[in-house]
Amino acid sequence: MNKSHLALASAVSGLLILAGTLSAPATAAEAKEKCYGVAKAGKNDCATKTGSCAGTAKTDAQKDAFIMVPKGLCDRLAGGSTEGN
Repeated sequence: MNKSHLALASAVSGLLILAGTLSAPATAAEAKEKCYGVAKAGKNDCATKTGSCAGTAKTDAQKDAFIMVPKGLCDRLAGGSTEGN
């Protein structure tokens, strides 16, 4: 294999890897769900009934505080629920 073939093969490989990397975040974002009742105090992702922004959960496993997790994981977490209280 000469240098031009090697350079072309490397460039094509790089483009394929880049294309795979660019499409991954879109699919990852679609496969998330809110999981209530599992966030640590101060580690929730968004507002709760008692707080106006992320990071305001006062206790661990606060029922109205959620974190985003991969779809299907919440049902496997102790105390996790996809419906907020």
